[in-house]
Amino acid sequence: MWGAAAVRQRPGIAAAVLLLALAACGDRDVILRGEREEVRAGIESGAADAQADRAAPISLPAQVNHAAWTHRNGTPEHRIDHPALRLPLEPVWSASIGTGDTRKHRITAAPVISGGRIFTLDARALVTAHSTDGARLWSVDLTPHADKPGDASGGALTVAGNRLYVTTGFGALYALDPATGARVWEQKLDAAVTGSVTVSEGVVYTVSRDGRAWALDAGDGRIRWEQAGVTPQAVVTGGAGPAVSDGLVVFPFGSGDVVTMLKKNGIRLWQAGVSGGRLGLARSNISDITGDPVIDRGRVYIGNQAGKLVAFDLRSGARLWTADTGAMGPVWPAGGSLFVLSDATELLRLDAGTGERIWGAELPGFVKARRRSRVWTQVYTHYGPVLAGGRVIVASDDGLIRFFDPQSGALTGTTELRGGAAAAPVVVGGRLYIVSERGQLHAFQ
Repeated sequence: MWGAAAVRQRPGIAAAVLLLALAACGDRDVILRGEREEVRAGIESGAADAQADRAAPISLPAQVNHAAWTHRNGTPEHRIDHPALRLPLEPVWSASIGTGDTRKHRITAAPVISGGRIFTLDARALVTAHSTDGARLWSVDLTPHADKPGDASGGALTVAGNRLYVTTGFGALYALDPATGARVWEQKLDAAVTGSVTVSEGVVYTVSRDGRAWALDAGDGRIRWEQAGVTPQAVVTGGAGPAVSDGLVVFPFGSGDVVTMLKKNGIRLWQAGVSGGRLGLARSNISDITGDPVIDRGRVYIGNQAGKLVAFDLRSGARLWTADTGAMGPVWPAGGSLFVLSDATELLRLDAGTGERIWGAELPGFVKARRRSRVWTQVYTHYGPVLAGGRVIVASDDGLIRFFDPQSGALTGTTELRGGAAAAPVVVGGRLYIVSERGQLHAFQ
């Protein structure tokens, strides 16, 4: 009987609690005094932590008329001396490279140039060579026979010696004859390799998206050695590639780890992490490296897309400084400064010695507009930076190439790019080459 009575009393208790809750709803809200601020304000820009921008003197290196651009940012170190370029630019020619960006496919490879040939990779797996006057020399489709065109997307290009190296989303690395496009060898790596490869002294280095570092013979594609890293949970298509200098290779992994190994045998010299990100942003959960390692003057600069940029000593791995800004591509060192395309949609100039912010130039980000009674949104993507012709250049998919004063960060000019940028620009022989989202290769001079 006691148990039954207890059960019968519970509805009454619940009703009383409900009445108390409803009564509480009738109380007037207490409005606190003080200024109201947006809780997300400053998350994207980090404005609360940024010091006042300033124009600081900078001594740029002399301009160099380069004949080749073989790797990301030009060289195996991912840095190239100040390319010569006369401004303002005018369009010279345009040529199709194949399929442009679609909802399922993206162009992720910037052009590479060597021997008077410009090599491109479209949004699927079509590799094309053009002459410097825009004539098509050859094209080859690297879609495997067992797959359909468009089953995978993403990839990168590197040219070294008498070979063109191509990575694709199909999980293979190819070596082609740059004169004809003929396939020399193919090595399957069992995972997508959409980031760039780096070639040094007859060895090809790359990272597969399952977290493995590879060293392959440049002549026949045989595996010389491999090292397993931490398998990442999520990666960015067209991710970072290794940098090579002074007998060492710096591998960026999708887990956010950075591992420096001896070139000849893969023995690990040091390992560190580029971790942390901006609070309140979902993308902070993706740890992938997007700012490829750049080696300059015995230092390695590397960043992620979640709000961190780090400088390491190349030999010891000592962390020299950490900046609270991400990098959406490799930084560009020049004149004691670093030019960075940040994850907060800014072009930044930092002090290369300390990571201190000197100035920032805001770029178009999230745009919301109304078109024919419908709300239309667009998130713009930016590529670069490239220092050429005495200006810091950023190409964007909003249809503009922008030019900034490296001393002050002031916008000094723009050039229209039909179709918007799909990858970073390259500068060779006094011309700027860039691929658009429509699958067009454009030359400017």
